[in-house]
Amino acid sequence: MKTQALLEPGSSGLINLTRILVPVDFSPLSNKALHYAARMACEFGAQVNILHVVEPEVPPAFDGFMIAPPIVSNRTSASCTGQLKGLVNLVRKAGVEQVNSTVRTGLAAFEIVEAAKELDVDLIVIATHGYTGWKHFTIGSTAERVVRAAPCPVLVVREKEHEFA
Repeated sequence: MKTQALLEPGSSGLINLTRILVPVDFSPLSNKALHYAARMACEFGAQVNILHVVEPEVPPAFDGFMIAPPIVSNRTSASCTGQLKGLVNLVRKAGVEQVNSTVRTGLAAFEIVEAAKELDVDLIVIATHGYTGWKHFTIGSTAERVVRAAPCPVLVVREKEHEFA
């Protein structure tokens, strides 16, 4: 049986988390995901990597041709860095010793998966707004795309979910 193999001598069966990636969009829901990650990091002595992805604004297209290249504002990146510093301080106050933050530019799901690979993380903790129907179809779900492509386990934190004490 598979269960017995996990419990055989020499196989501890323990989960070892050393690096956790938390993508944030600065919403209250992504703060909830960060809270989950901080609690886990404290339990396992893991490092937390906070990531924010700035998605470029894609200009309108005419007959399949883009009129101008995507625009990324430097002011946006600078304000994100400031907000990330605040989140880093909150996670440190929660008892996590090693906390890093990064701002990347590109498509959120792709950048999250690439960061997970580059940082060799053991877990991604990501929030989802849980849109369904038309909103899900038009907006899509970054969390769903990350789950499908991630090189490691993904914990998806939903809006209405069990709270840790």
